[in-house]
Amino acid sequence: MRELRYWQALSEGLIQAMEADESVFVMGVGVDDPKGIFETTLEAHRRFGSQRVFDIPLSENAITGAAIGASLCGMRPVMVHARNDFMLLTLDQLFNNAAKWRYVSGGSSYVPITVRAIIGRGWGQGAQHSQSLQAVFAHFPGLKVVMPATPYDAKGLLIASIRDNSPVISIEHRRLYDYTGPVPEDPFEVPLGKAIVRRPGRDITIAAASLMVSEALKAADALEEHDISAEVLDLRTISPMDDELIFDSVRRTHRLVVADTAWENGGIGAEIISRVVGNVFSYLEAPAKRVASPNVPAPVCSTLERLFYPGSDEIAAAAFEVVSGKPALALAQYSHPLRPLDEDFHGPF
Repeated sequence: MRELRYWQALSEGLIQAMEADESVFVMGVGVDDPKGIFETTLEAHRRFGSQRVFDIPLSENAITGAAIGASLCGMRPVMVHARNDFMLLTLDQLFNNAAKWRYVSGGSSYVPITVRAIIGRGWGQGAQHSQSLQAVFAHFPGLKVVMPATPYDAKGLLIASIRDNSPVISIEHRRLYDYTGPVPEDPFEVPLGKAIVRRPGRDITIAAASLMVSEALKAADALEEHDISAEVLDLRTISPMDDELIFDSVRRTHRLVVADTAWENGGIGAEIISRVVGNVFSYLEAPAKRVASPNVPAPVCSTLERLFYPGSDEIAAAAFEVVSGKPALALAQYSHPLRPLDEDFHGPF
């Protein structure tokens, strides 16, 4: 199968969804500029023009209301936010209208709107431009939340989200945009609400989403050197969550670590552990652990960024402690808290 970059898969999925359904259109700040949201909307604008791919004013709440209105009239809007931080300005429309419309209408009308939002660090993005807000969106019934970790899922989940009759928040990590992977040429869907086992294992389950999936796979490689076999789950969808796949994995491995891109407090790690404890507690042979960002705003300087953002080292350390019951500092590779700068990261911002 041919290989595509993550951003190319998003672009192709969007184009194929628009080719298949004339009701699909794209709106967002910068979707029609020369960069086209890191090139994910550039080709769609070239093909379909400004009638179906167009810029919007910086009035997020009002424009979200317009998109909801369009969806109620039979359209399928795709809204794009280059940073999910500014989606906080849309929450009244998303939470009190889009998420509730199916319920308050007794199922007689739907809001098939897809909102693409970008998360993650760039270079010193700081407290207001690098937050991961998936737990906020997942808290509200009626909204679906997906977090593709691979180019294959980036395309398949986007197409599935656009075709779904519920409002869907698709959260993309900017550090995944240059990742490559196999992607079919034909349109396809990755079902919403279905997780996948990325790597089978016997000693511990590592449940992860978005960028933390690739970090978990690196951690699993490191753990294998210490005779620890880690099973890595890619959650794919945060809401609704694939509880049964998580429970089945914990029944096999008897241990759990959850890796998230957001803050630890009130995050998806706490939710997953709560569900595991409430349903398969008897299978656990050790307390579960969370790997997430510390409960402070993101810093700007590179030295503090290296301390703030968790990765494969922290995941491996947590898994080692859960399995062995020993401090992870016993492993030499985890004894220094500062990981190297990501010198090979060139974008997007």
